[in-house]
Amino acid sequence: MIELRTILLAEDNPRDVELTLIALSENNLANHVVVVKDGVEALEYLRCEGSFKLRKRGIPAVLLLDIKMPRMDGIELLQEIRNDPVLKMLPVVMLTSSREEPDLKKSYELGVNAYVVKPVDFAKFIEAVKQIGIFWALINEMPPL
Repeated sequence: MIELRTILLAEDNPRDVELTLIALSENNLANHVVVVKDGVEALEYLRCEGSFKLRKRGIPAVLLLDIKMPRMDGIELLQEIRNDPVLKMLPVVMLTSSREEPDLKKSYELGVNAYVVKPVDFAKFIEAVKQIGIFWALINEMPPL
């Protein structure tokens, strides 16, 4: 039996959260998703701070990260993660609607593992997220901590 690992989803759009969870549920991954609404909350989760201070310590299998979020956007969060010695190996997949070249370039400069533009078509979105979930939560080997 394959161990299912946690997926951290940082997304402020409730509709995109719902679609992502639907896509992941097709492979029984949705119940292993922690949803946060911005970069500040994602950092609190990752560092076991704030409302997450009592959670079981551990790094998620992957962070699915939107770019355009309030308080701290995805680019700022990625920079924080890559500068943190404990978190720097965390796999990060930008799952965003941004096709802006500066966002793409900056994400890769900061060490994003993949950059996926959210398809507008529902079926394509579901398939893209399903494949991301299968790879990062089931197939990919985590780096040693």
